[in-house]
Amino acid sequence: MVAALAAAHHGLRVVVLEKTSSYGGSTARSGGGLWMPGNEVLERAGVHGDAAVYLAHVAGPDADPERQNAFLSAAPEVLAFVRAHTPLDFAWVPGYPDYYPEAPGGMAGGRSIEPKPLDARLAEPGLAPPYQAAPDGVAVTQVDYRWLALGTRHPRSVVTVARLAGRGLAARLLGRRRLTMGQALAAGLRAGLREAGVPVLLETPMTALIVGGGDPAAGDGRAVPADGRAEPDYGGAVPGGGPRGGPVRVVGVRSGERLFRARRGVLLASGGFEHNEAMRRKYQDIGTEWTVGATGNTGDGIEAGAQLGAALDLMDEAWWGPSIPLTGGPYFCLAERNQPGCLMVDSTGRRFVNEAAPYVDAVHAMLASSVTLPAWLIADQTYRDRYLFAGRGPRTPLPRRWFAAGVAHKAATLGELAAAIGVPAEALGETVGRFNGFAASGRDDDFHRGDSAYDRYYGDPRQRPNPCLGALAKPPFYAFRMVPGDLGTKGGLRTDERARVLRPDGTVIAGLYAAGNAGAAVMGRSYAGAGATLGPALTFGYLAALDLAAHDQAAHDQAAHDLAKEH
Repeated sequence: MVAALAAAHHGLRVVVLEKTSSYGGSTARSGGGLWMPGNEVLERAGVHGDAAVYLAHVAGPDADPERQNAFLSAAPEVLAFVRAHTPLDFAWVPGYPDYYPEAPGGMAGGRSIEPKPLDARLAEPGLAPPYQAAPDGVAVTQVDYRWLALGTRHPRSVVTVARLAGRGLAARLLGRRRLTMGQALAAGLRAGLREAGVPVLLETPMTALIVGGGDPAAGDGRAVPADGRAEPDYGGAVPGGGPRGGPVRVVGVRSGERLFRARRGVLLASGGFEHNEAMRRKYQDIGTEWTVGATGNTGDGIEAGAQLGAALDLMDEAWWGPSIPLTGGPYFCLAERNQPGCLMVDSTGRRFVNEAAPYVDAVHAMLASSVTLPAWLIADQTYRDRYLFAGRGPRTPLPRRWFAAGVAHKAATLGELAAAIGVPAEALGETVGRFNGFAASGRDDDFHRGDSAYDRYYGDPRQRPNPCLGALAKPPFYAFRMVPGDLGTKGGLRTDERARVLRPDGTVIAGLYAAGNAGAAVMGRSYAGAGATLGPALTFGYLAALDLAAHDQAAHDQAAHDLAKEH
């Protein structure tokens, strides 16, 4: 949507094709955070820092520095453009740290911003639903969630609940519902497209890319199917070659029987492949049942680009996060792991990770060869009495279906709990005993939980001496099965600093661009901070539009020059 909006404001004719019956995709399901350093919202809040040093450290030596520089250079301009051409505004999320705040250039105060609440009346019909809906009329922001997660443990939590309840009641009485997080972001961008006159066609899946020769006006294109299968009507696809053996150029999109010609190019922003069973088994040896990404994300754009000979990167990676496979679908654990009174073990009954670590790192640890799954989150009754858990309030009975499905277990002693989940009782007892010692001293000598400002963000400020460490002492004890879930995959088409899709030799596939999870992440195998998925997605979509507009202007100038010569 950002790419389409930018293209329209540069005078290009543009259309957005959406596969599903709703718009917003995984964005609408997300927290809506944006990691876009140096933007005007952060400047106004007095937030400064060396983002280039930090991103280079986090992404590692294998990440492309030119793409990193392009992202950081353009991000402030992109946010200013979005604020100017949509009803959206944004606010800093104070105190939400970068995910590695102690790294060079990292910031304990954080750089993440989020959309301000948006009047729901501005939303076009067809907005995709959120990942977890708040009670009707209640508009919860990321800042609110931090305090809600603490249940009634902190005075600010109580104030937050009261404030949200009051606002929710007023919204219902006045009939003025507000959207927050990813819902606000998706709806606000769609409203900008409406004002710019850009059509968004729902239920219009890409079934093929249309390719031609070097001339963008060529009408003899061939179709490259999104699912990789040959199409006899169009003679199949010849990766790397045009219809007459010349250089290939993407000149449009096919959706069923409809053809959409693209004089300048096509941007693939079709998401990852988290719901494509075959691709996940091929690249990650994992299924599709634990992702919370939008169900329409089946890798269509990635497969179509690959059929044209595009290079693929990071296909074994995802925006991982430890999740609980609840009966109604996976639950992505964010705050639950950081709070005192819980720990994680694998099937040997031993801890294997700092439970409060950034969620990508936690799953990297889960997938290590030294760890034997399943993993379990172990907690005591004090933990359940104090904190929100998987959307359930403190002291609220957990659904019986969780226990019936073997997702949750409850026992009077640790030994009985160990027997229920199939881990050695002696090992679990030793693990809990050692952990309780760390809780008393305030220092986790094994995995350093609570040492980082990121760990402490979702911790309990009233827990001393370490807000992330609390003893597991009060029965009954609980165990919750933990699996390597994700927000979406992060591997895809290799692109350059202008979002152009590349072949393995570094040459450009003319007319083809990719942004978001259809392209390999600029973050490499890591994750800089909250919004490090959406921030680059918006930015590279915008950069693609600028490149398309530049080509359009160049073509216009050349045509004017040729016409002048004729006269």
